[in-house]
Amino acid sequence: MAHHEENHDIVVQPANKEHIKKIWKTALILAAVTALEFLLAFTMERGPLLISIYVGLTIIKAFYIVAEFMHLRHESKTLIWSILIPTIFVFWLIVALLMESDGGVPNV
Repeated sequence: MAHHEENHDIVVQPANKEHIKKIWKTALILAAVTALEFLLAFTMERGPLLISIYVGLTIIKAFYIVAEFMHLRHESKTLIWSILIPTIFVFWLIVALLMESDGGVPNV
């Protein structure tokens, strides 16, 4: 049996400045949206308006997380829509069920 020598040289590539810039931009957007959520939580009255704002901000944060960190932004449009359309219907179902229910409060 012959022993095969393998060369395992590590090649260091220069940093991709544009990629790092995009990551920082996304991180700053997520931090700003989170800071806005905290500000609203401590300054606004609890109610449907605050909940609606939270849901909107959460969707914005989810978009940036999925688009950048899960690399969905760079996929084909068909794949994006095949994920987005069922998600929209699930949200619609949850909202419809909550609106039609009595909120789980027993009638006494």
